[in-house]
Amino acid sequence: MGRVVAAYAYRCGQRIAEIQLGESASWAREKGDFVWIGFHEPTEQDLRTMQQQFGLHELAVEDALHAHQIPKIEIYGESLFVVLRTAQLEQGKVIFGETCIFVGDDYIISVRHGASQSYAKVRQRCESSPKLLTHGVDYVLHALLDYVVDNYLPVVNDAVEEVDAIEERLLQGALDRGDIERIYELRRELVRLRRVAAPMVEVCSRLRHVELPFIDKNMRPYFKDVLDHVVRVNETIDGLREVLSFAFEAAHLLESSRQGEVSRKFAGWAAILAVPTAVAGIYGMNFDDIPELHWEFGYIWALALIFGLAGLLYWQFKRSGWI
Repeated sequence: MGRVVAAYAYRCGQRIAEIQLGESASWAREKGDFVWIGFHEPTEQDLRTMQQQFGLHELAVEDALHAHQIPKIEIYGESLFVVLRTAQLEQGKVIFGETCIFVGDDYIISVRHGASQSYAKVRQRCESSPKLLTHGVDYVLHALLDYVVDNYLPVVNDAVEEVDAIEERLLQGALDRGDIERIYELRRELVRLRRVAAPMVEVCSRLRHVELPFIDKNMRPYFKDVLDHVVRVNETIDGLREVLSFAFEAAHLLESSRQGEVSRKFAGWAAILAVPTAVAGIYGMNFDDIPELHWEFGYIWALALIFGLAGLLYWQFKRSGWI
């Protein structure tokens, strides 16, 4: 069931009133005034009400109603529609959500879907800086964008710690089957995160150059700062994927080496055991003319031959590292 998380009107960087959806547009008629409305899993009626109030574009409303969009930025006349993908950790798994943002000269509307932290902290941070909030909707847009990108960092940092631990165990030659499976899972999670974070680079980059009345040129350095953060996130993800690929290949090589070592040991012991088997096989044949059959010291000689040849083979294989 959809709900309105918060709906307030702002003037000169200060919150002036809590508003109702049906009257939201009437609070943004004075120059410099704007409304900031937040939804979580809204109903279609909620968004249709906003569409009538602020003239939201039909295609943007459809995208906001049906989630699973990739991060993007669309310009419809003098309004902006931004799609962001959120990420957070839940029980060691990366869970993704989506936030759609409608921005106009006197309104900013956020629509959250799926796993996503509340933007109450963003609102509190903005309201605690009234001087910056006087910039209007462009500063709020930056704050939302920055918050989403910053929430990628705990996910990435957790992966960094786990990859470092796996790498340490790899150097000690102590990787087991569980580690190999976890390497595969981490690579898959990082690929998914990369698909979310990579398009954010284009979103942040385009916001630095958007020519719209409500995007102040003085806010462009702020968008550049968010761009730098998301670029670092992507670079870290790429680095982790390379480390995991190396770890996977190294683990495979170590396992192949261990299997080869075991095979050599088997081959060495098989060669050693072949000596008594061959001698015993010859002397176990049932014919009268076998050499040394009636020799008094034949049994002792046969045992000495067996142990002597076996010892010689053992010494050779031990020196070569086969056993």
